[in-house]
Amino acid sequence: MIVFNLKCTEGHAFEEWFASSADYEEKAAAHSLACPECGDTHVEKGLSAPRINGGAATPAPAVGPCGMPCGSTGGLCGMAR
Repeated sequence: MIVFNLKCTEGHAFEEWFASSADYEEKAAAHSLACPECGDTHVEKGLSAPRINGGAATPAPAVGPCGMPCGSTGGLCGMAR
């Protein structure tokens, strides 16, 4: 699936999901896409930022008994109260 930012001739911006770029082209040519705000079926692709898959998310650091991230108090967690 791919998401495109679309814009109608009235300037309303909206998003739609498509199976592929070809799916978008086919639906746009057939005027089967409609602006949810005004119903205009003459839409075009707007600017879209590429989605960058950065892999697995970095886990958040563990929180020590002092309430601060582990290692942030330089080993003085017991004294940070």
